[in-house]
Amino acid sequence: MRELFRAERLPVLQNRTYETAAAAHASPTGDVVLVQDPQTGLVFNAAFDPSKLSYDADYQNEQACSGVFRQHLDSVAAIVDRYLAGRTLIEVGCGKGAFLELLRERGYAITGIDPAYEGENPDVIKAPFEAGLGLSAEGVVMRHVLEHMQDPLSFLNAIATANGGRGIAYIEVPCLDWICAHRAWFDIFYEHVNYFRLVDFDRMFGRVIDRGHVFGGQYLYAMVNMATLRAPRASAQDLIDLPGDFMAGVERAGALAGGAARRNAIWGAASKGVIFATHLMRRGVTFDVAIDINPAKQGRYLPVTALRVASAAEGAALLAPGDNVFVMNSNYLDEIITQSNNAYSYITVDHEQLL
Repeated sequence: MRELFRAERLPVLQNRTYETAAAAHASPTGDVVLVQDPQTGLVFNAAFDPSKLSYDADYQNEQACSGVFRQHLDSVAAIVDRYLAGRTLIEVGCGKGAFLELLRERGYAITGIDPAYEGENPDVIKAPFEAGLGLSAEGVVMRHVLEHMQDPLSFLNAIATANGGRGIAYIEVPCLDWICAHRAWFDIFYEHVNYFRLVDFDRMFGRVIDRGHVFGGQYLYAMVNMATLRAPRASAQDLIDLPGDFMAGVERAGALAGGAARRNAIWGAASKGVIFATHLMRRGVTFDVAIDINPAKQGRYLPVTALRVASAAEGAALLAPGDNVFVMNSNYLDEIITQSNNAYSYITVDHEQLL
């Protein structure tokens, strides 16, 4: 195996929040050792231990509170419509059910599966996927699931087998090429075992019906024929290395946070924000608050750093005009500026721009 990247003691579930600061400080951690298998070309965390992870109601990864993200879901639904309109669907890993409900509104007969589901839809099974559930459909949706599976090929094979070896699948995952190009060290998470590129899906499936990028290039998608799943084989051209200056942004962000007599806030208390805060606070940088518009996160504490999550209104009461707001995802920048009345100095961490 070729080692690409190493980070120690990251939160094992960066989207799990805690009721008290003490519980957050004591939250479990794990190491990340990214390697590439030269035979398959796949990139994964060789130090991953699945026994550390437990998805429950305290795991909050709902992004549909944002209008920007809802627009993304609409664009994904349009891709699904293009190939699966009128067909029965299963959504594996439906989360809190936002995309599932969107597809139901568009007329799909769809069953969801997710152990962290909190709603009351009788067509959602609150459990991990397994073949014994006896589910089958003409199409399968897997949005941000495959990166969590320790053995993605076996997981895909289990779904294909449970579905009678048939079906078209829409798969969406974070894009490793985008992470490398943007030096997005804050996008390396413990619970993401795998890191994919478009070429990986060309190798894993004999027929890729459609493929591309969504959400400003941060995610990639592939519409694939599940019957053509195969063991990938890599060539020398498929080998990858992370940029030599991949982690340089940590020091630059630290200098911006500590270079003036300003308060510092993180806007976006989800995965990127949690990892950003973990790296920076371990280097002595002080953050006064994390802001997030997801009500389920507000008033709770982020893992490891125990940074408290506030609403936009509460954040405004804690900050002064001109204070630093580190925007965790530039896709949301315009939305954040509007919600905060353009009162702060905004730093987009994925472009390292001060606005």
